[in-house]
Amino acid sequence: MSAHRPGGYAAAASSAIREHGDMRASVTAATRNFDTNRAADWRDIDADAWRDWARDVKRHVLTHLDRYLEEAEARLQGNGTQVHWAENAAEALDIVGRLVTRYGVRRIVKAKSMLTEELGLNRHLEARGIQVRETDLGEYIIQLLGQPPSHIIAPAIHLGLEDCRRLFSERFGTADDASPETLAAAARAALRADFLAADLGISGANFLAADTGTLALIENEGNIRLSTSAPRVHVALVGIEKVVPRLEDLSGFLQLTSRSATGQVIGNYVSLIQGPRRKSDPDGPEALHVVFVDNGRTRLLSDDVAWETLRCVRCGACANSCPVYRQTGGHAYGFTYSGPIGAILAPGLLGLKEAMPLPFASTLCGACADVCPVRIPIPALLLYWRERAVEAGLVPLAERMGMKGYATAAEHAAAFASAGALLRWVPWEAGGRALPVLGGWAGERTPPELSPRSFRTLWKEGIR
Repeated sequence: MSAHRPGGYAAAASSAIREHGDMRASVTAATRNFDTNRAADWRDIDADAWRDWARDVKRHVLTHLDRYLEEAEARLQGNGTQVHWAENAAEALDIVGRLVTRYGVRRIVKAKSMLTEELGLNRHLEARGIQVRETDLGEYIIQLLGQPPSHIIAPAIHLGLEDCRRLFSERFGTADDASPETLAAAARAALRADFLAADLGISGANFLAADTGTLALIENEGNIRLSTSAPRVHVALVGIEKVVPRLEDLSGFLQLTSRSATGQVIGNYVSLIQGPRRKSDPDGPEALHVVFVDNGRTRLLSDDVAWETLRCVRCGACANSCPVYRQTGGHAYGFTYSGPIGAILAPGLLGLKEAMPLPFASTLCGACADVCPVRIPIPALLLYWRERAVEAGLVPLAERMGMKGYATAAEHAAAFASAGALLRWVPWEAGGRALPVLGGWAGERTPPELSPRSFRTLWKEGIR
């Protein structure tokens, strides 16, 4: 979990813009690369048809979620998997805690899982004296630094090569100019001992096929394979929205998620897990537990408008395309899920008051909707939460009054023209003080160079 809550977004975003140029450069370079790869890969398929299909499947399963969850539970149990249900974070942590006690666990290896970040699982287990080791390379790096992830699929996206070199030099004695391959080899050597010593492996799930009780996990490093097969017990924490109806649906979702996330046709490793090790299996856990987690998802599902947020497949494409995310990075959001999807997911999971001001952390440019593989109408949902915030009195009075004043002026041509002419003579620095609604905008931007004559003047002179 992040060090602060969403309420600190404005200050954290301002700090990122003013003081962390290296972070912004790293985030911008990586997200542009992901976005370029996605765009190139989408040209190879009928992306619109794929996205329509994915939207329709997720829409169907979410509107029949009770049926598919019951089917998934029955199939999982038929496969020898033990199923648990957690209404909130406390119940999920209690279930994992009881399993740790039951199996005498002292060491845990974890595959990358945003849901476990949402629940605060690592802190809970470490407070009990359990060693928890993140095994995704990015997650491993930020765990060594004591930081939360800053991106859904690339948790260390905010760090540059020099940051990693300094860290690995201090921890593992690698050279100050070590290559990325050398750093990865050092992490691999350290993690191998953890894999072999672990009593329990924890993962999330990208999808869960209800008709066969199949967990599907996507990765590029092979650490999920080891985390879910080397330890004697495997626990998978699964958000209830991750269910899909059929095993054959996975072929489309696995490809669409990878194409949207990194521009890969499919992840380097895809694990399909249908239960604990059978007698004929050469490896695998002796026991498999699946914990279905609600933690606000049912409440969000009941919202007639915002429920579409739950279609998210956690690809991160919206963040990769977002100009706001590129400038602030993910930590500024103060929430497990950053970027545009976090701005509409936070009000549903945390409550609107707790999530403020994240619905306003957007320019509404629409890039996120253009790239979402399941067609979540993110800009429309941002406006929905903004309207709810205004209705609830969660927007500062000065801003509410400023917007009302603007709306009134905009409805009267003469008043609008007079106000525009007057603003041309207001100093940029003073604008934020005289017009509080523009304060944050003016405070982080270089003053514009005004034309000698206004657009209205040029228009009257015959510019068409």
